[in-house]
Amino acid sequence: MSLLRLPAAALLLLSLGGCALFQGLEDKPEKPAPTTPEQRLVQSYELQIEAPSANLRELLEEHLDLARFQRTPEAERPSSVELDRLRLLAPAQAKSLLETAGYFDAQVEALLEARDSSKPLIRIKVTAGTPSRVRRVTWSFEGEIAAAAGAPLREALQSNWPLEAEYRFTQTRWSTAKSEALVRARAQGYPLARWAATHAQVHTAEQAVDLELTLDSGPLFHLGELRIEGLEFYPAEAVTRLAGFKPGQAYTEKALLEFQERLQKTQLFDAVAVDIQRDAELAAAAPVLIKLRESPRQQATTGIGYHANTGQRVTLEHLHRQPFGLALRARTKLDLGRDLRAADLELSSYPQPDMQRNLAALRSAQDRSGDKIVTSLSLRLGRLRETTEDERLIFVDATRARETSTAGEIQSGALSLNGNWTRRRVDSILLPTEGYTAKLELGAGRADSSDAQSGLFGRSRLLLNWYKPLNGWYANVRTELGQVYAANAVGLPETLLFRAGGDESVRGYAYHDLGPVKSGVAVGGRALWTGSLELARPISENLQSLWGAAFIDAGQAADSFGALKPVVGWGAGVRWRSPVGPLRLDIARGQATGRWRMHFSVGIAL
Repeated sequence: MSLLRLPAAALLLLSLGGCALFQGLEDKPEKPAPTTPEQRLVQSYELQIEAPSANLRELLEEHLDLARFQRTPEAERPSSVELDRLRLLAPAQAKSLLETAGYFDAQVEALLEARDSSKPLIRIKVTAGTPSRVRRVTWSFEGEIAAAAGAPLREALQSNWPLEAEYRFTQTRWSTAKSEALVRARAQGYPLARWAATHAQVHTAEQAVDLELTLDSGPLFHLGELRIEGLEFYPAEAVTRLAGFKPGQAYTEKALLEFQERLQKTQLFDAVAVDIQRDAELAAAAPVLIKLRESPRQQATTGIGYHANTGQRVTLEHLHRQPFGLALRARTKLDLGRDLRAADLELSSYPQPDMQRNLAALRSAQDRSGDKIVTSLSLRLGRLRETTEDERLIFVDATRARETSTAGEIQSGALSLNGNWTRRRVDSILLPTEGYTAKLELGAGRADSSDAQSGLFGRSRLLLNWYKPLNGWYANVRTELGQVYAANAVGLPETLLFRAGGDESVRGYAYHDLGPVKSGVAVGGRALWTGSLELARPISENLQSLWGAAFIDAGQAADSFGALKPVVGWGAGVRWRSPVGPLRLDIARGQATGRWRMHFSVGIAL
């Protein structure tokens, strides 16, 4: 190496070493101040929050760091140094929390009080001041909602705005009000609506808040063509006929939800989803996207069980959703019980645009639960309309019956026109706790009998259920009225007459054990009344689905209301509120017989 190059190399090494040296001096962190053993100890402490209201105290107890650390395991609690830092930061943190509740000029102190015990006490004193209230609300609109066609929705948004002038301001109310307004705008034709700007300007001295909102609606959407995904076996017409709207109609979320509900009620699909393609460029005719998963075309189910009314039973059911390639649903069911044996065949069309279905049903049954054997065959032809809350069935019924007893055999029949209407206004169809249900049956026709005169008759039946929560208890009141209108000499099939007793009638008595007695045997009557009052509540807080209940029932069937003398049954039971409906197990005493009886049933009456 030459003498000229040696200094250059040495200079390079010194330069690199110097850079590293200076770099180390610049980046080297300061050493933390030494802590004493007492400062490193995990600190236990007591916290006392003094606030003018329970709501504010709970707010601070939930979110203040000092309060949260008290709920951590002891090993994770702060040291004495960290505890002092949290105490110093507590006033500012508490003020921020109080501002979310509308107190913008609150005063907060965090005092440390030494005591004889090993735990120090931190006292948080809050002077909340006056809560701020909304002074004015200023709206502005952008997008197509600002045009004349958007006037009704603009007025609705402003008139339904919940945080009006003079209302107390809180962050929760502010956020909720904005969310609700945006949801309303998106549901009423503007699915791309958004807040362009929102401001809450606080005036602490006046305890007032001025709100400013700017809604950008985007384009108004109109419904376009239907695009169906998932159809394999069922015809597209079964979907399109239920749309309920025409292309070009303004989009509303309600229209799509109702369409989706109608598709679900066809029972042709296991899953249904209906939405629009949310593309601003397609707003003039947004495609309606329908995603379906078809139910199996054939389905068979079996069941083994016990019913308190008719004893042990086996059921077999088969459902075909497209028999012979036709747009029909065919249901076949066999019910083989100890006292009741029945076979049902039902054919129904796919729902029409108004949700009506044509219906044909054939039923053969033999009932051995009473003192005589009743064998019946009935045919029904009619039209059914089902919605979530209401149901209507209009049908013609032809019935033939044979009654066999020790007194002999009676042949009878009837041809009638009937209407059934069901109305439901409850908080839950399966597990109601509030509201009511009502069912009305009306019929008229002509009857004949082998041991009585033939003639005209009318028939009515009304069933009402009322549900009401009462301070931790739940009340259920039920009543049933029935009447046959015919001359005394006219003979009617037993299936058109009324009898009482059993799970859904008067508990404490056997199924159909109550009615007018002739030759020592209970038979069907032409007048019916039953009533029930039941109170129930959860057995424990940890098991909300299991309820205990007490009840009293009364009722009777007779040849006329003048001859009707109700009998009483009372008892107690348990209820399991299962996902498929309530399961009930009751022990009831029949006051007229002095005997106890067990009743078991699943599901609601309507």
